[in-house]
Amino acid sequence: MPLFEYVCRGCSRKFEALLFGKERAACPGCGGRDLERLLSTFAVSGEGSSEGSGAASPAGGCGTCGDPRGPGSCAVN
Repeated sequence: MPLFEYVCRGCSRKFEALLFGKERAACPGCGGRDLERLLSTFAVSGEGSSEGSGAASPAGGCGTCGDPRGPGSCAVN
């Protein structure tokens, strides 16, 4: 069940898609399937993580919005 980030080449919308089996992603905005898969990082929480410390994520900024707290920190849909 990989979670991928995409940008639609038709309407330029960025989104994430959770895919099962051989499913193909479609843009939730326009329904297009001409998509570019983006390099995606994931957030880890738990013992030893920087969650709640206000520190920047060691993985870098959010790939969707650039939030310096890291992936999963923002409210971008």
